[in-house]
Formats: sequence, C-alpha cells, structure tokens
Amino acid sequence: MNRRSIARDFKRNKWLYVLALPVVIYYVLFQYLPMYGAVIAFQNYTPMKGIWGSEWIGLEHFRSFFNSYYFWRLLGNTVLLSLYSLLFEFTAPIVLALLIHEVRSRYIKSFVQTVSFMPYFISLIVVSSLIKDLTHSGGIVNLAYTWLTGGDGQDMLQQPGLFRGIYVLSEIWQRMGWESIIYAAALTTIPREQYEAARIDGASRLRQMISITLPGLLPTIMVMGILRMGRLLEVGYEKILLLYNPVIYGTADVVSTFVYRKGLLDNDWSFSSAIGLFNSAINLLLLLSANALSRKINQNSLW
Repeated sequence: MNRRSIARDFKRNKWLYVLALPVVIYYVLFQYLPMYGAVIAFQNYTPMKGIWGSEWIGLEHFRSFFNSYYFWRLLGNTVLLSLYSLLFEFTAPIVLALLIHEVRSRYIKSFVQTVSFMPYFISLIVVSSLIKDLTHSGGIVNLAYTWLTGGDGQDMLQQPGLFRGIYVLSEIWQRMGWESIIYAAALTTIPREQYEAARIDGASRLRQMISITLPGLLPTIMVMGILRMGRLLEVGYEKILLLYNPVIYGTADVVSTFVYRKGLLDNDWSFSSAIGLFNSAINLLLLLSANALSRKINQNSLW
C-alpha cells in the first residue's frame, strides 16, 4: 500500500480512525511507554539517581534469580498451576458450551447460561473472602471434605497440598460461564443444514457432535488456546495474593507473587523487574511457538 492509497483510505474512513484513536492512545500510554522502565532490570536502580543515573550491572539480577533457592520452586509452582488451569479451566467452558448447545428448550438454555456466568461479575475480593469462609475449619466445604476424607478439620488454606485444587476449582466456578459465551457464539455459525443432512442419514446426536460441532468449534478453540499460551506463566496472581500465606508458599508461591513481594514490599525494584522481564520473555516465546504450531497443524493462527 503506497502513500496515495493510505491517504485515500484515511479520507474515506476518517471517522473510523477517530473512533480508534482513544484505543491507540491507551495502548501507547499504558502498554508501550511503561516498557521504557524495563531497563532498570539491568541496573542497581535508586530513585535519587533516576533511570539513566543508576549503576548499570548487566545481567547480574538474572543470574542471582536463576541461582537463588526460590527459582525452581517458583518456576515449578507456576508451571504446574498453569498446566492445571490449561487442562481443566480451559476445557470447562468448551464442555459447558457443547452441553448447552445440545439443550433444545430455549428457556432452560437461557437459565443455565445466566446462572453460570453470574459469578464472573462478583468482585475478586468477595470471591476470595467466600473461599476463605467456606474452607475455614468450620466452613461447609471443609466439613464436607473432612467427612469424605476423614481429615482433622484443619483450615484447608493452611494445607499446601490442597491449594492448587482450591484455586483451579474456584477459577472454573467463576469464569466457566463467561468464557463459554465465546464458544456458544461460534456454535451459532455452524450451518443448520449440516445437522439436518446428518439426521436424514441417521446420525445420532453424539455422532453429530463429533463430526459437525467439534470441527466447527476447532478454529475458535485453537485461537483461544494460543491466547492462553501467551499468559501461561502469569496465572491469576491477584487471587493467589489474596488467598495464600507463608505456610503454603511451597505450593502457592508463583513468579508473579514473588515479583510483587520483592518489588512492592522489599523495594527491590531492579531485581523485581528482572524477574518480571524473564516471565514476559517466556510468555512471548510460548505465544510464538503456539501460533507457529497451530499454523503448521491446521493453517489457523493469530497472524
């Protein structure tokens, strides 16, 4: 596209460009300009000297992090929690959308959709408080768990082995309904004629789901999967910060929460920035790999 065609396109769609302007300003101010501060990961940053006056130390903070006692624990917890979320939290909305799609009653379908995505609108603070109350030594979830397993009734958030299960289940409960909307919308684009032709051929509903519904949903699943891979090491650290405590750091502490403690509580900004930069670099690598793999398998990718 040459300059003349760009000018012609701008003249023809000038109001669309005006509508897009606030979004562009937002990304420039809050997404791209803050990247400038990432250089303190290579410095011993002090506020008195500023970014360009602080001492440059190269990769020293990265080496300290890789050689620290916490590195493998943080990486292991982050990867495990991300994989559990990818395995269960990512697939739950797909299953829900498929089940709702099979319901013939419009009223039941609307009721299930409404009830399932209401938890998404509950504040994270309220959700975390509910989890703490329900899993407390006298909470109903704790009582049910103790009755089923014969445990001693100890607070479930004081037991390191239970944290990942509590976190993933709460994420499924809160996000499953909302995220299923995307898949439900994709299902509406599948031509009804395909189902009618399958029924005439005698295909059961299970066969229709396998041969028509799932292939029609696959491009959306791949795109959502690629986007999820780009956030694999971030997990929902806000909820972890609200739920965890030093007793369960062994299974609950992840890279993002460690960055928060080092940066905001210990005021070690350079070290914290180095860890955050490492985390973002891994996420970018995973995103590029997932996109390339998807393009190679089924020619479906983000770019």
